[in-house]
Amino acid sequence: MEGTLVKIRADVATEEALVITCFPSVGMVSSIVGHYLIDNLGLEFVGGVVDPRLPPLTLVTDGKPMPIIRAYAGKPECSIEGCDKIILLMSELVIPSPLVHDIVWALYDWSKGSKIRMGILIDAFSKEGLGGNSGIEEPTIEYDDTEGIDLVGIGATDNVCDMLNGLDVPLLTSGVIRGVNGVLLSEARRRAIDVLSVMVEADPRFPDARAAAALVKKLNAILPTTHLDDQPLLKEAQLLEEQLKSLLSQAAPNETPSPSSMLYG
Repeated sequence: MEGTLVKIRADVATEEALVITCFPSVGMVSSIVGHYLIDNLGLEFVGGVVDPRLPPLTLVTDGKPMPIIRAYAGKPECSIEGCDKIILLMSELVIPSPLVHDIVWALYDWSKGSKIRMGILIDAFSKEGLGGNSGIEEPTIEYDDTEGIDLVGIGATDNVCDMLNGLDVPLLTSGVIRGVNGVLLSEARRRAIDVLSVMVEADPRFPDARAAAALVKKLNAILPTTHLDDQPLLKEAQLLEEQLKSLLSQAAPNETPSPSSMLYG
C-alpha cells in the first residue's frame, strides 16, 4: 500500500453529507464532543483513514479494535439545506507533521468523489494566560476575552462565514491554526469548499467538558431535531473539576503532568 487511503464502507451513503472532524485539540474538547456526538446521534463505525506511515497501533474500545483515524456515520436531521446524513472523522492521535498534507489532500479527494455537502471542524484554543500546556500544536489567536466561555469561528467561503454569523459565532480576525485543522481550512479556501471551524476557549490543563458543552450548544442550531443535551457534559465538567482540585491538593504543581499531554504524547 502506498500513500493515504480513505476507506469507508461501500454501503454508506455519502452524497450531500455533512462531515464533522474531531482531531486533537486543547482541553481534549474535540475528543469529548466527538464521543458525545457518536453516542447521542447514534453514529456507527464505518471505516477510517489508513496510511503506512502512521504509527502501528490500534485503539481498542469495548473489546473492538479501531484505526487511528476512524469514521462514523448516521442520518440525524440537520438544518443545512440538502443535508440528511453525517459522517464524523476523529482521532486522539496528533497527526505527525510530515503526513498532514497527504492526509488532508486524500480527505478532499475522497470528499469530491463522495459528493460531500460541507465540513465542520471542532477545535479549541487555550484560555488567555494558560497556553502551552496541552501537549499539542495549539492555535495562536487574538480574541476578546470575556467572563464566559468564548467561541470564535473561521469560514473558508462567504457562505459558511454567513452561517457562523447566523450562529452568533464571531469570526476570528487574526490568528494561526496549526496542524491538520490549519491545512484543512487553507485547502478548503483554495478549493472554494464550504468548510467552517468552530473554536471554543478551553483550559489546557485537564479535559474541559464545560467548554465542550458550550460548543455542543452551538451545534444544536445546526442539528435542531436532535436536541443535544449538554447537561451530562456539565455534570462531567463538575466531576472533573472536583477531581482536579483533589489531585492538585495532593501533589506539587510542577510534578503533575497535564492529562492532555499524557494522552497525546
